[in-house]
Amino acid sequence: MPIQKTQISRFKLLLGAVVGIIGLSVLFLLAMNVVRDLRLLTSANSDNVQWTLSQAEVEFLEYRLALGIASVRKEPDLDQIRQEFDIFYSRIITLDQASNYEGLRSLPEFSRNLEIVKAFIFRAAQVIDGTDEEFAQALPELLIITREARAGVRTMSNSGLVFFAQDSDIRRTKIAFTLIQMALVVAFLLAALVVLVVYLNNLNIQNIRRRSEVVQINDRIKVVTSTALDAVIVTDSHGRIRDFNSAAEQIFGYAANDAIGNDVGALIVPDYLREAHNKGMQQLRKNGERHVVGMGRIKMDGKRANGAIIPLEFAVQSAMTEEGEIFIAFLRDISHRVKAEQDLVSARDRAVAGEKSKTDFLATMSHEIRTPLNGLLGNLSLLRETRLSAKQFRYIRNMETSGRLLMSHISDVLDITKYDAGKLRLRPISMNISALLQDIVDSQSGAAIANDTELDWNWNGPSVDWISADRDRIQHILMNVVGNAVKFTRNGRVTVEVEIINDSADVCELQFIISDTGIGMDSELQSQIFDDFMTGDSSYDREVGGTGLGLGIAQRFVKALGGTIEVESILGEGSAFCIRFPVKAIAPPEAVMQSIARARKSPASNILLVEDNEINRMVAREMLTAAGHKVTEARNGQIAVDLAETEHFDLILMDISMPVLDGREATRAIRAGQGPSSQTPIIALTANAMAEEQAAFRNDGMNDILTKPLTQKGLIRIVSNHVAHKIGKTQTLAPESPELSQTISTAYLEDLRATLGVKPLQSLLDRFITETDEIMDELCDHAHHPLAEIAATAHRLAGSAAALGALDLRTALVTVEQAAKAHDTARLVAAIDTLPKIWTTTRPLMQAERRRTSRTDA
Repeated sequence: MPIQKTQISRFKLLLGAVVGIIGLSVLFLLAMNVVRDLRLLTSANSDNVQWTLSQAEVEFLEYRLALGIASVRKEPDLDQIRQEFDIFYSRIITLDQASNYEGLRSLPEFSRNLEIVKAFIFRAAQVIDGTDEEFAQALPELLIITREARAGVRTMSNSGLVFFAQDSDIRRTKIAFTLIQMALVVAFLLAALVVLVVYLNNLNIQNIRRRSEVVQINDRIKVVTSTALDAVIVTDSHGRIRDFNSAAEQIFGYAANDAIGNDVGALIVPDYLREAHNKGMQQLRKNGERHVVGMGRIKMDGKRANGAIIPLEFAVQSAMTEEGEIFIAFLRDISHRVKAEQDLVSARDRAVAGEKSKTDFLATMSHEIRTPLNGLLGNLSLLRETRLSAKQFRYIRNMETSGRLLMSHISDVLDITKYDAGKLRLRPISMNISALLQDIVDSQSGAAIANDTELDWNWNGPSVDWISADRDRIQHILMNVVGNAVKFTRNGRVTVEVEIINDSADVCELQFIISDTGIGMDSELQSQIFDDFMTGDSSYDREVGGTGLGLGIAQRFVKALGGTIEVESILGEGSAFCIRFPVKAIAPPEAVMQSIARARKSPASNILLVEDNEINRMVAREMLTAAGHKVTEARNGQIAVDLAETEHFDLILMDISMPVLDGREATRAIRAGQGPSSQTPIIALTANAMAEEQAAFRNDGMNDILTKPLTQKGLIRIVSNHVAHKIGKTQTLAPESPELSQTISTAYLEDLRATLGVKPLQSLLDRFITETDEIMDELCDHAHHPLAEIAATAHRLAGSAAALGALDLRTALVTVEQAAKAHDTARLVAAIDTLPKIWTTTRPLMQAERRRTSRTDA
């Protein structure tokens, strides 16, 4: 900015000088013109020209007078006439030939009369130049032509005088105009001079003010530098010290008078850095190469007057002065800071070592505790297989539950320890995220039902089933968050929405939103919810229990996956957890596809199908026989026990609720017997089972659980996973991904259509419609039927609905069954009241032909 202002001031001065020079030049030229014109007006030449013109007429009159006198005398004086004529003659010749009269001769009137006069003088000259006798005799004639020429001479003289008078007026006008111009120029120059004087006066005032400001600034700078805590050293380009403030005196131990004028390198640069410093100064003077100037703060050692080496932090800037470039160095003694940093690093190292010891201790103890705990749980499992009384069985089950809970807590502590110690390693594998979600929802469904809570999940947008990610960590995250949502929600709803966002060719982001209508959280609890051992303080929270480690571990795992976890909640209305982390979408692994293909092409297995519902039995039989398996049917558990005692089956599919003998009792009887199928894998078939019931199924001896409605894919998975000797080795397939709960599942109908064919399927659907119409009437008249009968009827119809993909109807019937079993009349009435509307929507969709609309049927 100062440079720009100086350039502008210089430009203004230069412009003023140019304008002044131009004005003076114009004034000089105008003055020269005026002088020239005045000289012309005042010159003798101008007067002589006019005098000659007017004298020509006078000479003519004198000639005429002499001629008149001579004409009346007896002896005329002819020489006098000749003399006067010659004078007149010379005047006329002058007017005709002189350059002074060139402009005059250009006038038509003057030129015409001049020719008349010239003709007269040439004619008279012939007479006058003759002999005296001839001249005397011609006097009368000469007098006559002279009188005739009088008018021409008079007119010629007058026109000439008028011309010169007008010429004089024109010149005077020009001189006046020139004088006016000159006056204007003089006025302009005077005004410019006044402006220039004012401008120079302002410049002078500004210079005085700036000089005063500079003096004040210099004084302030001196005060600042003298009182600054940092050393300020000013040097020239040769390294000679020009200023050395009091802080520099204190830091380096030199007096300012002793330091000023000396080389800065010799005073404060350590010996081992001196050569590099001198080389840098030489490069700076030689080619302007700068290594530290303008590079910000730099750490380097400095030397005190006593030779002690101290750590410094300094910055160097440059500035231009009248004496050349100077360099200003700002130096700070950081000895105390360096010592504090060293102490901090030492303290950190000690803390890290202590944390590592604690982590190693926790990890070791976790492993040491897990070892006897595994032995304890294993022995409890063996003990459970012995003959026990009902009370003993209950005690063992409680011990196992407590042991597994303790194992879960130990695993949580170990996971936290691994994460905090930086030893948590991700293990990406090919996984089916939809199957994982379904497993989690299934595992939490028992707790949800116990709290009268609806639990479901769905894809928001297009689904991407197969991904490459750490399945164990994702499962742990979702289990903790979903489990918390279910635990703190009663008589409400928990929804898991999964969505792919920021999709790209290689990596995409997977987003889960777990929302519930539970107790919610206040803002204070939200800010602490991911802290370890944070369990809240409400009575409901104390009632559900927990260590408070789940969400802390979930947050650690999410961060390890490179993602984020956030929560939004309103106290009393519910919470929503948003989890995001990057994953890689992949195609279904070849091994899975080959396993499915091998399962479908495997040798025929001998399967016992135990199911009291004829429709369910028919659907399962057709799916299995289509896959090449032999199917033996049993209508109740007692028939299944009898068949297992006499025949070997590769797999038993066991329904739970059946007349005569239910599935659990039948399973225990088969396992307790010595028949050829006593060790055959038994798979529970159920449309609805709480977590506690599922655990009971396994305690009864069942190997796995297959949720209704049955699909061909699900059946193939079960056969592949449990009939090992038919394939050569166990093929563990990923669980299938159930569809969302909707009115009709097109996937199930597609399986049935492909297995049974359109006509048999339509016959089956017509039969189901007839049966449902009858049962609807019966359920609507529930007041006249026992609750046990209503529960059984709803259970039977729910199984058929599940087998045929009527998901909403099946869900409503399960609610009716649960309400009837719980003797909850109010809930039963409300559930039955919803059935007609659901059936009205479902009934038209029960068609074997493919429907054209898919948005409402998907």
